[in-house]
Amino acid sequence: FLPSLPLLLFYLFYTVQESFSPECKQFLYMGTQPRGLEEQPFKKICQFYEGKPRFVTLYDTFNHIPVYSAYIFKRSDGSKKVDVPWMYEPQLSTVSGPRDMQQFPSENIHKSFEDAQAILDDYSNTVIFERGQLNPDEHQAHPDDKAATYTLTNVVPQVREFNIGPWKTHEHTIRRRLNNYCRGSAYVVTGITTSGHTIRRQNINRLGIPTYFWSAYCCIDFDHNAPYSERSKLPTFAAYGLNDSENNRVQEMTVQQLEDFLKKVTYVQSSFQIFYDNCVNDPKLGGQTWPQGE
Repeated sequence: FLPSLPLLLFYLFYTVQESFSPECKQFLYMGTQPRGLEEQPFKKICQFYEGKPRFVTLYDTFNHIPVYSAYIFKRSDGSKKVDVPWMYEPQLSTVSGPRDMQQFPSENIHKSFEDAQAILDDYSNTVIFERGQLNPDEHQAHPDDKAATYTLTNVVPQVREFNIGPWKTHEHTIRRRLNNYCRGSAYVVTGITTSGHTIRRQNINRLGIPTYFWSAYCCIDFDHNAPYSERSKLPTFAAYGLNDSENNRVQEMTVQQLEDFLKKVTYVQSSFQIFYDNCVNDPKLGGQTWPQGE
């Protein structure tokens, strides 16, 4: 059996898609990606590891960094997966590659994919910056879900003091809050803004440097008996912080306040919305039926 050309192309471009397939939409609240973002030159990646989809990413192939990663939070003790090799996304570079993320080859054959994505050399001499995960492994529970966060399509240059300080504290805070008070699925979207600054390698702009990190979650089914200080931050809340060594306090706020902030500091449309219908549970939808046409 030889598939038709359109069907063949569908198989070959399975991970990098015009729109997410149903099994990949599961990581998005109501199966709907954030709207109002400029689409080019962004690529939608369904991040596969060990044959299963793990989360989704909107990737900027020009700046070689993700715009955001969207994932389902998994109740976790916060432990990190150690000794996981950094991986790359074959589907960004070749139509013949597998859909699973792959370990970087030991030989220097990066020319086949470094035009479209970051490689390890891009981070090798960055004293100020570390590889900051948008979907952090401490927000996952299964070892394979944790391992899947170690792809360079899920990381951006993050200032070390911000990474190990305020942002790490924020990730811990969200983990504890969702562990303790979210009863159902918690959908998280974490992204960045840029302002044109880059990390250069061999006199070539290689990595966009994020100006701000931002994150928002949506958990419709939560503990209504939680302390008010936590209950007031459910079903949805958000935060942002400056990617800098100073003045980098993470500010929590409503999702609408975050959206208003991002409209001022980055290129999003006036219709920008992180969660479908602002994460409002409509009983007519039964919490499961996805909007049409997404």
